[in-house]
Amino acid sequence: QVQLVESGGGLVQAGGSLSLSCAASGSDFSRYGMGWFRQAPGKERAFVGGIWRSGDRTYYADSVKGRFTISRDNAKNTVYLQMNSLKPEDTAVCYCAASRWTYGDNSHHYEYWGQGTQVTVSS
Repeated sequence: QVQLVESGGGLVQAGGSLSLSCAASGSDFSRYGMGWFRQAPGKERAFVGGIWRSGDRTYYADSVKGRFTISRDNAKNTVYLQMNSLKPEDTAVCYCAASRWTYGDNSHHYEYWGQGTQVTVSS
């Protein structure tokens, strides 16, 4: 069992940056691949990016590649999402998720989810 809590969301102007954190508690964090997803109003939940257990492999959606960076600190049981050059279309509730088997883009493969944090980008 893993409990996930996101933090760091907020309101930022277009072109700005935000850093999200996702703190995990419960089972051994280093055994889980971690993903970030987001859901904009009226849209389905979409993959943002993922990071493998040791942090040596990452994978990003095309829409955020080059702007967002995922990292993790297994000693702190935390995964991060650094978001730069934000655009109004990045406005969404952002979720972190944990999976024992993947860090990919299929949300059905993730077992545990946080409650989400709101990111709003004004134009």
